[in-house]
Amino acid sequence: MCLSDDIAPIMPDSLDCWIYKSPRKDEMYLYLAAEDDFEVVPAELLALFGTPQAVMQLALNDARPLAREDVGDVMRNLRERGFHLQMPPKLVPDLYHGNED
Repeated sequence: MCLSDDIAPIMPDSLDCWIYKSPRKDEMYLYLAAEDDFEVVPAELLALFGTPQAVMQLALNDARPLAREDVGDVMRNLRERGFHLQMPPKLVPDLYHGNED
């Protein structure tokens, strides 16, 4: 008997989600735990977001990071609320300070 027979492989926690973009605000995204389940999103938020436009379906897991969000936070929000809102990044423009000489 081999020890590896008794040990199940550790699989990363995984969760399917559907991602929608806002037609009103660039780089604002809404992640849903169930496809087109906008009833879980507060009406006020949905009114500000605009009519969601489908972008993609994605399988989230702990081993696969997201570009701008903590995957653990997104997965927790999807499980607890049914949705996660990704806000646009805060851009800080480079300020021109004039010539250095």
